[in-house]
Amino acid sequence: MRSLSTEFIEFALGKAVLRFGEFTTKAGRLSPYFFNAGLFNDGESLGKLGEFYAKAILASKIDFDMLYGPAYKGIPLVATTAIALSGLGHNKPFCFNRKEAKAHGEGGSTIGAPLHGRVLIVDDVISAGTSVRESVEIIRNAGAKPCCVAIALDRMEKGLSEKSAADEVESAHGMPVISIANLDDLLVYLETKEGMAENLENVRYYRERYGAAHA
Repeated sequence: MRSLSTEFIEFALGKAVLRFGEFTTKAGRLSPYFFNAGLFNDGESLGKLGEFYAKAILASKIDFDMLYGPAYKGIPLVATTAIALSGLGHNKPFCFNRKEAKAHGEGGSTIGAPLHGRVLIVDDVISAGTSVRESVEIIRNAGAKPCCVAIALDRMEKGLSEKSAADEVESAHGMPVISIANLDDLLVYLETKEGMAENLENVRYYRERYGAAHA
């Protein structure tokens, strides 16, 4: 039986969300692979993505009361994850933030259910951790508690220190980061596939050069 991470990697490759080549990251690193969750851009793929998030969240056994998605990428992610969780028997409220607070109508800086209790943040990846810091601030200012971040792919590479960006978030905010798949899962996948020798070698080299110290 294939693991959830393997299924997700194949799904991402099939949708060209995960690609191999030469790509420059935000940190200025030349990466042999690229992941862009924004390319899950039709109903079928977005619905399937939500199922992957929901299964990863439930497998983590994290206790949470609601979901939160940071604008903009986190908006469709949190919505599809909430729908998928409901389909698996876990109906949870969700909300997302506005980029600018609204002064008229219902007002406020978030849309959806009021922030309360233990809040699980749904995002695509963690790079510099800026989105998470902003989310944590919004959640805490509302009197709620951020309890976890769920992402699609953990690149497991150095952030601002020798730690991975995900580990930096865990240390800074005292909450776990869970992912559907990570770089080690990708390496294992490449090791089992014919015709992937060059990609495997390139990803291994990147992992050795930029991988977090203890990841």
